[in-house]
Amino acid sequence: MSDYYSPPRLADLDLALGKRVRLHRLLYEHGPGNGKLLILPIDQGMEHGPLNFFPNPDSKHPNYMYELARRGGYSAIALHYGLASKYLRDYAGDVPLLLKINGKTNIPSDDDAFSAMTGTVEDAVRLGADAVGYTLYLGSPRQDEDFMQLTEVRTECERFGMPLVVWSYPRGSAIKDKGGRDSFYAVDYAARVAMELGADIVKVNFPKLDPAAGAACPKPYDQLQLDEVEAFRQVVESAGRTMVLVSGGSKISDEDLLSKVRMSLEGGATGLIFGRNMWQRPLDEALALTAQVKDIMAQH
Repeated sequence: MSDYYSPPRLADLDLALGKRVRLHRLLYEHGPGNGKLLILPIDQGMEHGPLNFFPNPDSKHPNYMYELARRGGYSAIALHYGLASKYLRDYAGDVPLLLKINGKTNIPSDDDAFSAMTGTVEDAVRLGADAVGYTLYLGSPRQDEDFMQLTEVRTECERFGMPLVVWSYPRGSAIKDKGGRDSFYAVDYAARVAMELGADIVKVNFPKLDPAAGAACPKPYDQLQLDEVEAFRQVVESAGRTMVLVSGGSKISDEDLLSKVRMSLEGGATGLIFGRNMWQRPLDEALALTAQVKDIMAQH
């Protein structure tokens, strides 16, 4: 990494007291507890529909998810308002809450992707959340609306001392024509925009280095010769003093998942946000895989 950069630590960040307290709980009092984050997202019921629950029917029931988060020792569980207001009571204090406050279904095309508000920062405060999550679609024709909506959310986060986690996802036909949404160019751009818009933490996909797709990226991305860890290090640098979470994405083999964990941490990620790779399996298997991930995190 550049001599001008090192991955952000909580102690180095200029944050309001409320944000600092909440982030300390997530980074040091829950989860791995060593300044790293391991978050369990279950917003897929809205974003993808119940079809994601068929591989493990138990996962359709929110109590399964909360039990996985509690017994697995996750830093937080990320979900929408209904799943918090209806199910959190039995897990309050044991499972920190990251409240998603915007979302969409996958029924319309992603060509004009936009996530409408589904909750508020004030809802998060009332529910005892330690952070809010916002999905931003970089490159969508509606990104101007997205920027304005996110600015309002960021303002409320500052007012309430609530950490802001931005799911920064490249979307739309313009991204498709420039190498695709998981290209190094797209992921790097997504991390930078989230930082510049004021995110405390940004969630991104791990970049895919596909030569054919890379050739369609703007210069100089089309000419770069980097391995996966080198590319991800540049994404982390682009995020500056915004912490970076790596998404697990669709379910992959355990070997590939653990390899992604190692590369993400070697590249400077603050943490991981793994959903389907964890809960699309029986509880004992999910807990065993969670323990393996946490063992790797303890070494970084």
